Amino acid sequence: QLQLVESGGGLIQPGGSLTLSCTASEFSMDAYSLGWFRQRPGKGREVVATINSRDSDTDYASSVKGRFTVSKDKSKNTVYLQMNGLKPEDTAVYYCALSRNTMLLVTTPTDYYDFWGQGTQVTVSS
Repeated sequence: QLQLVESGGGLIQPGGSLTLSCTASEFSMDAYSLGWFRQRPGKGREVVATINSRDSDTDYASSVKGRFTVSKDKSKNTVYLQMNGLKPEDTAVYYCALSRNTMLLVTTPTDYYDFWGQGTQVTVSS
């Protein structure tokens, strides 16, 4: 069964950096586009970054643009979310999700996503 697993979350001080990983078991993610989402306490799920299967183009929410970078390593079947300059408002559960669409934007509705991970907690606090 297709499974996505996020890792790399934790407690970090404001201004610090974390790298989240999303990897898949039993299948290759090459044919899928991927989105990173987060759900902050008391808020709905929001997309923060996407990366396309076709051309690896990326897109970012305005709240993270310039601080977060999404990338993929095909040899490791892993997609990363590098998060720099973390702020307390970045505290959330972060999820990765795969889509069969070859192109994604941060405006792409969540209905276009086919598989979701379980999430990893990121807490930004001093």
